[in-house]
Amino acid sequence: MREFLIRRFAFMLIVLFLTSIFAFIVIQLPPGDYLSSYIIRLETERGGIISEAEIEAIKKQFGLGDPIHIQYIKWMTNMFRGDFGQSFEWRQPVIKLINDRLPMTVVISFLTLILTYVIAIPIGIYSARHQYSFMDYTFTSLGFLGLSTPSFFLALVLAFVLNKYFNISVGGLYSPEFINAPPSFAKFLDLLKHLPLPIVVIGLAGTASIIRIMRGSLLDEIGRPYVTAARARGLEESKMIYMYPVRVALNPIISTVGWLLPSIFSGATVTAIVLNLPTIGSLLYGALLSQDMYLAGTCILILTALTLIGTFISDVLLALIDPRIRYS
Repeated sequence: MREFLIRRFAFMLIVLFLTSIFAFIVIQLPPGDYLSSYIIRLETERGGIISEAEIEAIKKQFGLGDPIHIQYIKWMTNMFRGDFGQSFEWRQPVIKLINDRLPMTVVISFLTLILTYVIAIPIGIYSARHQYSFMDYTFTSLGFLGLSTPSFFLALVLAFVLNKYFNISVGGLYSPEFINAPPSFAKFLDLLKHLPLPIVVIGLAGTASIIRIMRGSLLDEIGRPYVTAARARGLEESKMIYMYPVRVALNPIISTVGWLLPSIFSGATVTAIVLNLPTIGSLLYGALLSQDMYLAGTCILILTALTLIGTFISDVLLALIDPRIRYS
Protein backbone atom coordinates (compact mmCIF):
# COMPACT_ATOMS: atom_id res chain seq x y z
CA MET A 1 0.00 0.00 0.00
CA ARG A 2 2.83 2.40 0.85
CA GLU A 3 4.57 1.80 -2.48
CA PHE A 4 1.24 2.34 -4.25
CA LEU A 5 0.77 5.74 -2.56
CA ILE A 6 4.36 6.84 -3.19
CA ARG A 7 4.11 5.92 -6.87
CA ARG A 8 0.81 7.77 -7.30
CA PHE A 9 2.13 10.83 -5.48
CA ALA A 10 5.28 10.93 -7.64
CA PHE A 11 3.19 10.75 -10.81
CA MET A 12 1.06 13.60 -9.48
CA LEU A 13 4.09 15.88 -9.00
CA ILE A 14 5.45 15.09 -12.47
CA VAL A 15 2.11 15.83 -14.16
CA LEU A 16 1.74 19.07 -12.18
CA PHE A 17 5.19 20.23 -13.32
CA LEU A 18 4.47 19.41 -16.99
CA THR A 19 1.08 21.12 -16.77
CA SER A 20 2.66 24.30 -15.40
CA ILE A 21 4.90 24.48 -18.50
CA PHE A 22 1.98 23.77 -20.83
CA ALA A 23 -0.27 26.36 -19.13
CA PHE A 24 2.40 29.08 -19.23
CA ILE A 25 2.99 28.52 -22.96
CA VAL A 26 -0.69 28.26 -23.96
CA ILE A 27 -1.60 31.50 -22.17
CA GLN A 28 0.82 33.38 -24.42
CA LEU A 29 -0.26 31.75 -27.70
CA PRO A 30 -3.11 34.17 -28.62
CA PRO A 31 -2.00 37.16 -30.74
CA GLY A 32 -0.89 40.18 -28.76
CA ASP A 33 -0.31 40.34 -25.04
CA TYR A 34 -1.25 42.41 -22.02
CA LEU A 35 1.62 44.83 -22.67
CA SER A 36 0.35 45.67 -26.19
CA SER A 37 -3.18 46.33 -24.90
CA TYR A 38 -1.83 48.40 -22.02
CA ILE A 39 0.31 50.56 -24.32
CA ILE A 40 -2.63 51.16 -26.68
CA ARG A 41 -4.77 52.19 -23.70
CA LEU A 42 -2.09 54.59 -22.46
CA GLU A 43 -1.70 56.12 -25.93
CA THR A 44 -5.48 56.60 -26.13
CA GLU A 45 -5.58 58.29 -22.72
CA ARG A 46 -2.60 60.57 -23.46
CA GLY A 47 -3.47 61.24 -27.08
CA GLY A 48 0.08 60.56 -28.27
CA ILE A 49 2.69 57.92 -29.00
CA ILE A 50 4.62 56.39 -26.11
CA SER A 51 8.39 56.48 -26.48
CA GLU A 52 10.58 53.40 -26.69
CA ALA A 53 12.17 54.29 -23.35
CA GLU A 54 8.76 54.25 -21.66
CA ILE A 55 7.89 50.94 -23.31
CA GLU A 56 11.13 49.40 -22.03
CA ALA A 57 10.40 50.74 -18.54
CA ILE A 58 6.91 49.18 -18.64
CA LYS A 59 8.40 45.86 -19.83
CA LYS A 60 10.84 45.93 -16.93
CA GLN A 61 8.04 46.82 -14.49
CA PHE A 62 5.90 43.85 -15.59
CA GLY A 63 8.86 41.52 -16.15
CA LEU A 64 7.93 41.00 -19.80
CA GLY A 65 11.25 41.89 -21.38
CA ASP A 66 12.76 38.44 -20.87
CA PRO A 67 12.30 35.42 -23.17
CA ILE A 68 9.38 33.16 -22.30
CA HIS A 69 11.54 30.43 -20.76
CA ILE A 70 13.24 32.97 -18.46
CA GLN A 71 9.82 34.32 -17.44
CA TYR A 72 8.69 30.78 -16.62
CA ILE A 73 11.79 29.98 -14.57
CA LYS A 74 11.41 33.22 -12.59
CA TRP A 75 7.70 32.52 -12.03
CA MET A 76 8.32 28.99 -10.76
CA THR A 77 11.28 30.07 -8.62
CA ASN A 78 9.23 32.82 -6.98
CA MET A 79 6.29 30.42 -6.55
CA PHE A 80 8.36 28.17 -4.31
CA ARG A 81 8.84 31.23 -2.08
CA GLY A 82 5.09 31.89 -1.99
CA ASP A 83 5.18 34.67 -4.62
CA PHE A 84 2.83 33.87 -7.53
CA GLY A 85 3.60 37.10 -9.36
CA GLN A 86 1.79 40.37 -9.84
CA SER A 87 -1.57 40.67 -11.59
CA PHE A 88 -1.26 43.15 -14.45
CA GLU A 89 -4.97 43.97 -14.59
CA TRP A 90 -5.65 44.22 -10.84
CA ARG A 91 -2.24 45.71 -9.88
CA GLN A 92 -2.20 43.39 -6.89
CA PRO A 93 -0.26 40.26 -5.92
CA VAL A 94 -1.85 37.14 -7.42
CA ILE A 95 -1.76 35.37 -4.05
CA LYS A 96 -3.92 38.14 -2.53
CA LEU A 97 -6.54 37.83 -5.29
CA ILE A 98 -6.63 34.05 -4.85
CA ASN A 99 -6.89 34.32 -1.05
CA ASP A 100 -9.77 36.82 -1.33
CA ARG A 101 -11.84 34.32 -3.32
CA LEU A 102 -10.62 31.10 -1.78
CA PRO A 103 -12.81 30.96 1.38
CA MET A 104 -16.15 31.31 -0.44
CA THR A 105 -14.96 29.02 -3.22
CA VAL A 106 -14.09 26.32 -0.69
CA VAL A 107 -17.43 26.72 1.12
CA ILE A 108 -19.47 26.46 -2.10
CA SER A 109 -17.36 23.58 -3.40
CA PHE A 110 -17.51 21.55 -0.19
CA LEU A 111 -21.27 21.95 0.27
CA THR A 112 -21.94 21.19 -3.40
CA LEU A 113 -19.76 18.08 -3.35
CA ILE A 114 -21.38 16.72 -0.17
CA LEU A 115 -24.91 17.47 -1.40
CA THR A 116 -24.18 15.87 -4.78
CA TYR A 117 -23.13 12.53 -3.33
CA VAL A 118 -25.69 12.52 -0.52
CA ILE A 119 -28.52 12.94 -3.03
CA ALA A 120 -27.16 10.98 -6.01
CA ILE A 121 -26.01 7.73 -4.39
CA PRO A 122 -29.28 6.83 -2.57
CA ILE A 123 -31.35 7.74 -5.65
CA GLY A 124 -29.07 5.62 -7.87
CA ILE A 125 -29.40 2.66 -5.50
CA TYR A 126 -33.19 3.02 -5.33
CA SER A 127 -33.51 3.24 -9.14
CA ALA A 128 -31.41 0.10 -9.61
CA ARG A 129 -33.35 -1.88 -6.99
CA HIS A 130 -36.70 -0.77 -8.48
CA GLN A 131 -35.82 -0.97 -12.15
CA TYR A 132 -38.58 0.12 -14.56
CA SER A 133 -40.82 1.29 -11.72
CA PHE A 134 -42.65 4.62 -11.83
CA MET A 135 -40.05 6.28 -9.57
CA ASP A 136 -37.21 4.83 -11.63
CA TYR A 137 -38.67 6.41 -14.77
CA THR A 138 -39.19 9.66 -12.85
CA PHE A 139 -35.59 9.80 -11.59
CA THR A 140 -34.28 8.80 -15.01
CA SER A 141 -36.26 11.60 -16.69
CA LEU A 142 -35.05 14.13 -14.12
CA GLY A 143 -31.49 12.87 -14.59
CA PHE A 144 -31.62 13.35 -18.37
CA LEU A 145 -33.17 16.79 -17.83
CA GLY A 146 -30.38 17.74 -15.42
CA LEU A 147 -27.68 16.55 -17.82
CA SER A 148 -29.18 18.34 -20.84
CA THR A 149 -29.94 21.68 -19.15
CA PRO A 150 -27.05 24.17 -19.34
CA SER A 151 -26.15 25.37 -15.85
CA PHE A 152 -26.05 29.03 -16.84
CA PHE A 153 -29.56 28.79 -18.35
CA LEU A 154 -30.90 27.18 -15.19
CA ALA A 155 -29.18 29.92 -13.17
CA LEU A 156 -30.95 32.61 -15.23
CA VAL A 157 -34.35 30.93 -14.86
CA LEU A 158 -34.04 30.39 -11.11
CA ALA A 159 -32.69 33.91 -10.61
CA PHE A 160 -35.70 35.35 -12.45
CA VAL A 161 -38.21 33.22 -10.50
CA LEU A 162 -36.66 33.99 -7.10
CA ASN A 163 -36.43 37.70 -7.80
CA LYS A 164 -39.89 38.13 -9.34
CA TYR A 165 -42.05 35.85 -7.22
CA PHE A 166 -40.15 35.58 -3.91
CA ASN A 167 -38.48 39.01 -3.87
CA ILE A 168 -35.08 37.45 -3.16
CA SER A 169 -32.10 39.38 -4.51
CA VAL A 170 -29.87 37.13 -6.60
CA GLY A 171 -26.36 37.57 -7.89
CA GLY A 172 -23.40 37.28 -5.60
CA LEU A 173 -23.53 35.76 -2.14
CA TYR A 174 -24.90 38.75 -0.23
CA SER A 175 -27.70 41.26 -0.57
CA PRO A 176 -26.54 44.76 -1.60
CA GLU A 177 -26.80 46.12 1.95
CA PHE A 178 -24.48 43.39 3.31
CA ILE A 179 -21.73 43.43 0.65
CA ASN A 180 -19.46 45.89 2.47
CA ALA A 181 -20.93 45.38 5.94
CA PRO A 182 -18.72 44.01 8.75
CA PRO A 183 -19.21 40.36 9.80
CA SER A 184 -22.39 39.84 11.80
CA PHE A 185 -25.05 37.22 12.47
CA ALA A 186 -27.44 39.03 10.09
CA LYS A 187 -24.80 38.88 7.34
CA PHE A 188 -24.29 35.16 8.00
CA LEU A 189 -28.04 34.53 7.70
CA ASP A 190 -28.06 36.50 4.44
CA LEU A 191 -25.25 34.29 3.14
CA LEU A 192 -27.21 31.15 4.04
CA LYS A 193 -30.18 32.56 2.13
CA HIS A 194 -28.05 33.02 -1.02
CA LEU A 195 -26.08 29.75 -0.91
CA PRO A 196 -28.78 27.27 -2.08
CA LEU A 197 -29.06 28.79 -5.58
CA PRO A 198 -25.39 28.37 -6.63
CA ILE A 199 -25.14 24.99 -4.89
CA VAL A 200 -28.19 23.62 -6.73
CA VAL A 201 -27.18 25.09 -10.10
CA ILE A 202 -23.52 24.04 -9.94
CA GLY A 203 -24.26 20.59 -8.51
CA LEU A 204 -27.21 19.64 -10.74
CA ALA A 205 -25.27 18.20 -13.69
CA GLY A 206 -22.89 16.29 -11.41
CA THR A 207 -25.78 14.89 -9.38
CA ALA A 208 -27.65 13.72 -12.49
CA SER A 209 -24.48 12.13 -13.88
CA ILE A 210 -23.66 10.25 -10.67
CA ILE A 211 -27.26 8.97 -10.41
CA ARG A 212 -26.90 7.42 -13.86
CA ILE A 213 -23.45 5.97 -13.05
CA MET A 214 -24.62 4.50 -9.74
CA ARG A 215 -27.75 2.98 -11.27
CA GLY A 216 -25.88 1.40 -14.18
CA SER A 217 -23.03 0.07 -12.02
CA LEU A 218 -25.39 -1.46 -9.47
CA LEU A 219 -27.56 -3.07 -12.16
CA ASP A 220 -24.41 -4.71 -13.58
CA GLU A 221 -23.46 -6.07 -10.15
CA ILE A 222 -26.96 -7.28 -9.25
CA GLY A 223 -26.97 -9.53 -12.32
CA ARG A 224 -23.69 -11.26 -11.43
CA PRO A 225 -23.52 -14.94 -10.27
CA TYR A 226 -22.31 -14.14 -6.74
CA VAL A 227 -25.52 -12.17 -6.09
CA THR A 228 -27.64 -15.08 -7.34
CA ALA A 229 -25.66 -17.45 -5.11
CA ALA A 230 -26.12 -15.16 -2.08
CA ARG A 231 -29.88 -15.08 -2.69
CA ALA A 232 -29.95 -18.86 -3.07
CA ARG A 233 -28.33 -19.21 0.36
CA GLY A 234 -31.18 -17.17 1.84
CA LEU A 235 -29.21 -14.02 2.67
CA GLU A 236 -31.52 -11.10 3.46
CA GLU A 237 -31.98 -8.96 0.32
CA SER A 238 -31.23 -5.54 1.81
CA LYS A 239 -28.22 -6.79 3.77
CA MET A 240 -26.86 -8.63 0.73
CA ILE A 241 -27.31 -5.62 -1.59
CA TYR A 242 -25.49 -3.16 0.68
CA MET A 243 -22.72 -5.55 1.73
CA TYR A 244 -21.66 -6.68 -1.74
CA PRO A 245 -23.10 -5.16 -4.97
CA VAL A 246 -23.36 -1.58 -3.62
CA ARG A 247 -19.83 -1.74 -2.28
CA VAL A 248 -18.45 -2.81 -5.66
CA ALA A 249 -20.70 -0.40 -7.58
CA LEU A 250 -19.24 2.52 -5.61
CA ASN A 251 -15.89 2.15 -7.43
CA PRO A 252 -16.90 4.23 -10.50
CA ILE A 253 -18.52 6.81 -8.18
CA ILE A 254 -15.32 7.24 -6.20
CA SER A 255 -13.37 7.75 -9.41
CA THR A 256 -15.63 10.73 -10.28
CA VAL A 257 -13.95 12.81 -7.54
CA GLY A 258 -11.07 13.41 -9.97
CA TRP A 259 -13.16 15.43 -12.44
CA LEU A 260 -16.01 16.58 -10.19
CA LEU A 261 -13.82 18.37 -7.62
CA PRO A 262 -12.13 20.91 -9.96
CA SER A 263 -15.37 21.47 -11.86
CA ILE A 264 -17.21 22.40 -8.67
CA PHE A 265 -14.24 24.36 -7.31
CA SER A 266 -14.10 26.56 -10.41
CA GLY A 267 -17.80 27.20 -9.87
CA ALA A 268 -18.80 26.15 -13.40
CA THR A 269 -17.20 29.31 -14.83
CA VAL A 270 -20.12 30.56 -16.95
CA THR A 271 -22.55 29.96 -14.07
CA ALA A 272 -20.23 31.84 -11.70
CA ILE A 273 -20.23 34.80 -14.10
CA VAL A 274 -24.03 34.74 -14.49
CA LEU A 275 -24.58 34.62 -10.73
CA ASN A 276 -21.68 36.99 -9.99
CA LEU A 277 -20.02 34.45 -7.68
CA PRO A 278 -16.58 35.30 -6.24
CA THR A 279 -14.96 32.02 -7.31
CA ILE A 280 -11.69 31.03 -8.93
CA GLY A 281 -13.53 30.26 -12.20
CA SER A 282 -14.72 33.82 -12.82
CA LEU A 283 -11.29 35.14 -11.86
CA LEU A 284 -9.66 32.84 -14.43
CA TYR A 285 -12.10 33.96 -17.13
CA GLY A 286 -11.24 37.63 -16.58
CA ALA A 287 -7.51 36.85 -16.53
CA LEU A 288 -7.71 35.00 -19.86
CA LEU A 289 -9.62 37.86 -21.49
CA SER A 290 -7.04 40.43 -20.41
CA GLN A 291 -4.10 38.03 -20.99
CA ASP A 292 -3.03 38.50 -17.39
CA MET A 293 -0.58 35.61 -17.63
CA TYR A 294 0.55 35.23 -14.01
CA LEU A 295 -3.00 35.30 -12.66
CA ALA A 296 -4.31 32.98 -15.40
CA GLY A 297 -1.36 30.62 -15.00
CA THR A 298 -1.87 30.40 -11.23
CA CYS A 299 -5.61 29.72 -11.62
CA ILE A 300 -4.97 26.98 -14.19
CA LEU A 301 -2.30 25.49 -11.92
CA ILE A 302 -4.74 25.43 -8.99
CA LEU A 303 -7.45 23.69 -11.04
CA THR A 304 -4.88 21.20 -12.36
CA ALA A 305 -3.66 20.52 -8.84
CA LEU A 306 -7.25 19.92 -7.73
CA THR A 307 -7.78 17.47 -10.59
CA LEU A 308 -4.66 15.59 -9.58
CA ILE A 309 -5.54 15.71 -5.87
CA GLY A 310 -9.05 14.47 -6.69
CA THR A 311 -7.60 11.62 -8.74
CA PHE A 312 -5.13 10.80 -5.96
CA ILE A 313 -7.96 10.72 -3.40
CA SER A 314 -9.94 8.46 -5.74
CA ASP A 315 -6.97 6.09 -6.09
CA VAL A 316 -6.49 5.93 -2.33
CA LEU A 317 -10.17 5.33 -1.61
CA LEU A 318 -10.41 2.69 -4.34
CA ALA A 319 -7.38 0.91 -2.91
CA LEU A 320 -8.90 0.95 0.57
CA ILE A 321 -12.32 -0.24 -0.56
CA ASP A 322 -11.31 -2.76 -3.24
CA PRO A 323 -8.50 -5.18 -2.24
CA ARG A 324 -8.10 -6.22 -5.89
CA ILE A 325 -6.61 -2.80 -6.70
CA ARG A 326 -4.43 -2.80 -3.60
CA TYR A 327 -2.96 -6.22 -4.25
CA SER A 328 -2.43 -5.64 -7.97
